[in-house]
Amino acid sequence: MFELNEATIRLGVFVGVLVVMSIWESLLPRRRVTVGRGWRAANNLALAVFNTLVVRLVPVLSAAAAGNWAREQSFGLMPLIAMPGWVETVVVLLLFDLLIYGQHVASHRLPQFWRFHKVHHADLDLDATSGLRFHTVEILISMGIKCLFALLLGARASDVVLFEIVLNATAVFNHSNVRMPLAIDRVLRLFVVTPDMHRVHHSILRSETNSNFGFNLPWWDWLFHTYQAQPRDRHETLPLGLPEIRDPQKATPLRRMLRLPFTK
Repeated sequence: MFELNEATIRLGVFVGVLVVMSIWESLLPRRRVTVGRGWRAANNLALAVFNTLVVRLVPVLSAAAAGNWAREQSFGLMPLIAMPGWVETVVVLLLFDLLIYGQHVASHRLPQFWRFHKVHHADLDLDATSGLRFHTVEILISMGIKCLFALLLGARASDVVLFEIVLNATAVFNHSNVRMPLAIDRVLRLFVVTPDMHRVHHSILRSETNSNFGFNLPWWDWLFHTYQAQPRDRHETLPLGLPEIRDPQKATPLRRMLRLPFTK
């Protein structure tokens, strides 16, 4: 029952945020797209569906279930520390967000991880569906890391599910091609990674790609000196993607995305 409710809640929030951001992109786009939006979106969504099916075939890869089991066994850090429930929720969310930041940095610094993560960066445009474009192997690795972390924390299942919901929602939000007033962006990025902030990370320039690693919170980039406020070029003309992959026929089709880490 818990797994069913978790999946229903996550799917509902995900679809809702995706629809809202897609409408926003259609009405107020930040950039002119260079590749057909519908074709790219269809392939990115197909990859997300494929990844979801693969993860569901490996039931042990559930961070919420791992945390729930640890909690029942009184195992992990959180059961050892007496704190109010809401404080524990905040602490778990912050620690998980720091974990994802560290994993993201490692995905750029370690060649074994980068070969899979570059599927995400090979997208020649950015929109809400780009936040779902991750290679299946990277998704499985990430799920394994989160499961182990949930065990070590002894995190409540509800806190883990809440983090996953927030992570999915912010990934769709900060990859979206939306225009917002710069004054609002300056205030908003004090608390959450905005589309303009994350777009710098998808620049074709390596120095800009290796910045702004945060998914939810911008604070880790400030703390570890990986924050870059703006790209060298204007957002409207900023080249995105990888310098070695400029052909949409090599960057966009689902079969190409799945094969990319294994090709020279």
